[in-house]
Amino acid sequence: TSARSSPATMALPDPDDACDAEDVAATSCALDRFSETADVRSLIASLPEIYPDGTATESAMERFVAIMDRYQEQPHLLDPHLEWMVNMLLELNRSEKTPAPAVHLGCKFLYVISKVRGYKVFMRLFPHEVSDVQPVLDLLCEQDPNDVTTWQTRYVLLLWLSMTCLIPFDLSRLDGDLSREPIMDRIFTVAKSYLKVGDKCRDAASVLVSKFVTRPDVKQKRLGDFLDWSLTTITLTSDLTMQGTFLLDGILQSLAQLFKRGKRDDVLQYAPTVMKCLDQRQLSENKQAVLRKLGVKLVQRLGLTFLKPRLAKWRYQRGSRSLTLNLSQSQSSKPVEALTPAEDTEVEDEAYDIPEEVENVIEQLLIGLKDKETTVRWSAAKGIGRVTGRLPKELADEVVGSVLDCFSFHETVNAWHGGCLALAELGRRGLLLPSRLFDVVPLIVKALTYDEKRGTCSVGSDVRDAACYVCWAFARAYEPNELKPFVTRIASAIVITAVFDRDINCRKAASVSGTFPHGIDILTAADYFAVANLNNCYLSIRAIRDLAAKALHNLTAKDPDYMSATVLPQLLPKATAKDLHTRHGAILACAEITHALSKLSGDPVNMQQTPKLVIVSYIALQFISILCLDDICVCSDCVCVCLIADWQWLIDDTLKSLHIGSHRYFIHPSFHSHLFVCTDFLVNQYTDMLTSTEVLTRASAALALGSLPKFIINNKLQQVILAALQLTCRITPKDVTFVEARRDAATAIAQVCKSAGVCARGSPDCVLCAGNVGGVYTVLLDCMDDYTTDSRGDVGAGVRAAALSSLMEVTLLVAGTSPELIQRTMCCATQQAAEKIDRFRAHAGAVLLQLLHSREPAVPHIPQKEELLSIFPPAGYLDWKAASQAFPHITQLLRLQCYQYHALLGLTVSVGGLTESTVRHSSQSLFEYLKGIQHDEGALVQFGDTLLRIFRDHLHNDRVSVPLLKMLDQMLANNSFALFAAKDNHPFCVDLLALCKEEIKKSRDILKLQSCIAVFCGMIQFPGDIRKTVLLQLFILLGHSFPVIRKAAASQLYETLLTYDDVIDPAVLDDVMTLLSDTNWSSGLETVRTYRNQLCDWLELPRPKLLAKVQ
Repeated sequence: TSARSSPATMALPDPDDACDAEDVAATSCALDRFSETADVRSLIASLPEIYPDGTATESAMERFVAIMDRYQEQPHLLDPHLEWMVNMLLELNRSEKTPAPAVHLGCKFLYVISKVRGYKVFMRLFPHEVSDVQPVLDLLCEQDPNDVTTWQTRYVLLLWLSMTCLIPFDLSRLDGDLSREPIMDRIFTVAKSYLKVGDKCRDAASVLVSKFVTRPDVKQKRLGDFLDWSLTTITLTSDLTMQGTFLLDGILQSLAQLFKRGKRDDVLQYAPTVMKCLDQRQLSENKQAVLRKLGVKLVQRLGLTFLKPRLAKWRYQRGSRSLTLNLSQSQSSKPVEALTPAEDTEVEDEAYDIPEEVENVIEQLLIGLKDKETTVRWSAAKGIGRVTGRLPKELADEVVGSVLDCFSFHETVNAWHGGCLALAELGRRGLLLPSRLFDVVPLIVKALTYDEKRGTCSVGSDVRDAACYVCWAFARAYEPNELKPFVTRIASAIVITAVFDRDINCRKAASVSGTFPHGIDILTAADYFAVANLNNCYLSIRAIRDLAAKALHNLTAKDPDYMSATVLPQLLPKATAKDLHTRHGAILACAEITHALSKLSGDPVNMQQTPKLVIVSYIALQFISILCLDDICVCSDCVCVCLIADWQWLIDDTLKSLHIGSHRYFIHPSFHSHLFVCTDFLVNQYTDMLTSTEVLTRASAALALGSLPKFIINNKLQQVILAALQLTCRITPKDVTFVEARRDAATAIAQVCKSAGVCARGSPDCVLCAGNVGGVYTVLLDCMDDYTTDSRGDVGAGVRAAALSSLMEVTLLVAGTSPELIQRTMCCATQQAAEKIDRFRAHAGAVLLQLLHSREPAVPHIPQKEELLSIFPPAGYLDWKAASQAFPHITQLLRLQCYQYHALLGLTVSVGGLTESTVRHSSQSLFEYLKGIQHDEGALVQFGDTLLRIFRDHLHNDRVSVPLLKMLDQMLANNSFALFAAKDNHPFCVDLLALCKEEIKKSRDILKLQSCIAVFCGMIQFPGDIRKTVLLQLFILLGHSFPVIRKAAASQLYETLLTYDDVIDPAVLDDVMTLLSDTNWSSGLETVRTYRNQLCDWLELPRPKLLAKVQ
């Protein structure tokens, strides 16, 4: 019986299965001992001889790392061997004859050991005698903190020095040489200096500080000073720089370690001050996740300092803390009972006073549970557990209630995850009493299936994983009788998660989460290793979407009647659901069930005789795809010419009526490779569909042509396929709204070219070659000018994005094309990367960097490539969607002559756009560039000429001209062209005025007119005859037929004259200002034009005259 028809056969997968996968063998990789003793001894012993040889040193290091990495998951196996390994390596450091390179090499080996075993166990092996203090300190002081190749040495020495600080003698006794700085001061200075470094040494320095400052002799002299310095630094240091972040990180680590290791009586007096400083700093709102985590860690340590060290006597205890007692009770017939506190203990418990700062601590920890970073939430959850363990019963129950508030329906996925972690910590510590399980269990069951949609994806896998951790903790924290009322619900939810969750971590977590009914049988079928393999898990024990359908295929054989009569009717409405994910899953399921039913009947599938529900086009297409992918087409017994014709008819019919974005999947090459129909007829049919009056039919036909295999394309590439697709890409007045067709045609062009292949001297009808590549580039570059808009907005952006992707694919395909085409492609990518829509800017930026950084193949003829690489280095990361990151890089392209025009054109629509953040960041970056060329006349003239060329090229194109006028207004207001104001009638100003006049000529666009008024007012700063011409234009607008334009012109002219008080003769200035401010410019045209003419007379300007209309 095949795996399709028998879901129970895990060990025998069906070779006919589409997802043919091997079963997972749960082979144990656990080690039982450290077996490389001889190898490690020889490696360490050879260090003094091989250190001068770089190759031998690197080989030895790699060998040692490979050995130690085997024990990453079982580091305790190293414990019997750590002492001799560390001692052998320390002999190199202790010997005065050992050269510095050998010392550094030995410390690298020591660091590898500490990384595998953990620094807490590792550092105990360091010798900490009095004689070690001075040499270790001296060697550490000799190191260069900025040497990136020897940081392991400094890390090891800092840990060693922290161990020498444990000597029980006063450090002042070691100050033999009075001329030198006291050892206490030297250690203190060194420790503080390493708190601000950017490497691992910062962590070791925090350990050193915590051990050093808590010494009895040091805490009296240095504890207060260190805390004052720390709090001052936290308050004054900015986290906007890397150095500031490193310093804050080191200080917060040190304080957390200090309050952990220090005696409560010593540090309690400082705790309120530190807490106040943290509140003022508001670390919970910091952008750096590591600082938020350390803030939470420090807050919980402060909370434990405020509370007396005590073990909550009210907590739930399963069994005894004595292992002997537990074993003896387990062997007897009497069950182990949970221990409950006595009533007098509870009375004594409630009498304990809680400092008021604890409320603030708990509040900060609850905020940390909702942080966006997992590490912060995990630290906050542990803090909740630790602090709650020292609270009275009533207050602890209030904390539990606050944690349960995280599971509200309006809370985010982060809050749910943090709440689960906190409940697990409370449960395993016995702080979640059984009475609370009635409130907790329903929430955990919900968390086990938590899934929240965000756009086209969903989140919640971390919540489900944490919910499994809660179940794991509960199973070990409570007696079976306490969980008995809830065991069925929890067990069912865990099994479903273990076998149905799409995330491997959740499946694994659920598989080890509890001890429940039939637990052994369930774990045998769905153990930790079995659920790890996706195909095995889906086909044998779970189902979801694509592979869920195959699980239903397996189940069909068990009860065909039920599947056909009950399941299929339920799936059919979902096949047309609005939710794409539901629709996709239903389509797959219907196809697989139908396939299984046909196998049971033993007859080939006849589409014309298939039940009504399979005639649904979606399902039928997916069914065809499954048969093609399963290689059924090659079986002459199963497929006939009639069936192929029926399939082709269904595909063609669907292409005319449906557009679901998946035609390339439905029309699989394995299907076309077995077509018996004429390939010429097929291509002609699809090219004819490109002239349809239905936009979706055209789009479908374009994608269909793009999915054709090479043997069909052959001899038809240029004259038929590319010609038809190129025609579809062009905009004509009749089909300007056919945006989707142009988008898919642009995509299909690249697909056809990739399918056909490349040969420079080949035939244009067979391959992409010198004879047709120019036409391909031309049509794709023309698509980059598609800015079609409708009620949905800039719908042409989809065409531009598809064309840009195709340009990249074709360029990488024919890397050696002409320099002119490469330059145009790079310039188009530059322009799109500077425009205002975030997602398309990110797409264009990714294409630009892909072409720039491509190595296989490398793209030749990129203009000014070295300058581009300096702006966009290969190792750098740039979030193109973030305007604050993208535009500072884009504006650097303005200094590259080849890219200046297109970069400025893209910036124009961004600076003059509507989105606040885009406008702010793009204008800031642009003005930073202009500020840099403020006194460079040549660069400023070139920039001005480029600006005028853009204006000239896009006259009366409102998409560019209106944002350009807005940008000019900002430039003039920022005195960006102050250099031109030093010369009368500068050519830039004259040309700009002429273009502005031409732009608003006969215009009735209020937004454009208002923007031009602002530009005219800004141009008043330019001296000469141009100033009179500008004033005359403003006076003409004072008599405009639109009252809103008259008012805007009067208001802005008034403000401009206040700014430039030397423009008008002082003798008439007051009269002009009074007339502008007091006149009601909304009055009738005859009235306001009289006032306007009065202004012209005062300023000795000719009165505007109305032009007679030409009959």
